This record gives sequence, structure tokens and C-alpha cells, in this order.
Amino acid sequence: MSQPPKCYRLSPGGLSLFVRVTPNGGRDAIEGVETRDDGTAVLRVRVSAVPDKGKANAAVVASLARALGVPKSAVSVVSGETARMKTLDVAGDGAALIEKLTALALPPP
Repeated sequence: MSQPPKCYRLSPGGLSLFVRVTPNGGRDAIEGVETRDDGTAVLRVRVSAVPDKGKANAAVVASLARALGVPKSAVSVVSGETARMKTLDVAGDGAALIEKLTALALPPP
């Protein structure tokens, strides 16, 4: 079984996560890792919230916090506030976060 491409970078306080958000997507879901045309990997996240006044960003933060088992305060948008491509910082134990993220990124058996 091959490893999915890495959509994160380990940092001293946790990890930086690269995501592609689909706002107004009808449901909240983490759809796995996508390899972009330039070779970079992003985690695809779909949220039902509209991209208005930070509602979609708040929904992304809530979905990822729930999926990774961390409080919402541990997840923050550090770049791409108004773009689909975002970088989020997730505070916590980097190794444990990577383990949970890998489980999310793999398709179900």
C-alpha cells in the first residue's frame, strides 16, 4: 500500500496543513488528499457554509478540529483567508496529528 502524498509540514508546535476548500458544497466532509498539477498535495475539504464573513473558514476549522480530535482553538487559518487554497496551523503532538490525518486521507477499505 503506497503512502498518500503529504499535504502537511511538521512544525515545532504541531503541523501546517495545506487544504483546498469547497464552500457551499452541500455537506461537510473531508474528501482525502489530492495531488495538484504542480505536484503539491492538498487535503480536500467540503463545507456547506457559504464563503461570507468567515463562515466557510469557521466551518473548515470546526470540521478539521473534530476529525483530528483537537479543540477548535488549536486550528487556525494562517494564509488564504479569502482563497480556496489555505494553510492552517494545527497545534498539538505532531506525530499523533499525522497519524490521524493519514487515516483521514486514505480511502475506506
